[in-house]
Amino acid sequence: MPKQGECGTLVVTGASRGIGAATAKLAAARGFSVAIDFATGEAEAGAIAQEIIGAGGRACAIQADVACEEDIVRLFETAERELGPIKALVNNAAITGGFARVEAVSEKALAQVMAVNVTGAFLCAREAVRRMSTRHGGTGGAIVNISSRAAKIGSAGEWVHYAASKGAIDSFTIGLAREVATEGIRVNAVAPGLVDTGLHAANNAPDRLSRLTPSIPMQRPGTAIEVAEAVLWLLSPAASYTTGAILEVGGGR
Repeated sequence: MPKQGECGTLVVTGASRGIGAATAKLAAARGFSVAIDFATGEAEAGAIAQEIIGAGGRACAIQADVACEEDIVRLFETAERELGPIKALVNNAAITGGFARVEAVSEKALAQVMAVNVTGAFLCAREAVRRMSTRHGGTGGAIVNISSRAAKIGSAGEWVHYAASKGAIDSFTIGLAREVATEGIRVNAVAPGLVDTGLHAANNAPDRLSRLTPSIPMQRPGTAIEVAEAVLWLLSPAASYTTGAILEVGGGR
């Protein structure tokens, strides 16, 4: 097992709660110095950073909205300055845009979903590639994008707009993986299914998990740590010949 901070600096976007928080804490335990990005939830992000530091790891919480290019650039500059060279990125930050049928989705809501989920992930990856690619003097690294089973299922009647943004993430993952495969960078995605986080309650659907559990072959929702384990495997040397993959973590759904 690598020592604390030995794996280099990992940037995790949207890491103040849920899958992002679980990934940040597990990554620190596996030897990464972790930059915990948050748009909101300063107290939560700070608490995660302090928990990691208290356990002997290295971490810092950085406020940055991935819908803003200036914030993204600042996020990477700060992470590099505070923790050292960037070796990995987890593009986790995302919003759902709320429940709505397609005919009820506003242009504003759609623009916000695409700005955070697609453009934000693209620009974060751009900053990571500029630092990690051997083409730019880097020593390589890994990127994991958080997709969703919604990209394949479509989420009809709930959030087709969110599903479409995750479909874009799948295409982006495959394209970027092939683009930087000879530059020391592996790019993969994890596609969670129904996961027991605060996402559903935050969208005013606290009963969504129990309502949809019968549609899951394993008959239970997943946990944030189960998704984080998949992310950390893709970041690890154990996945050294894996790039352009979209790993489904959905209980068979």
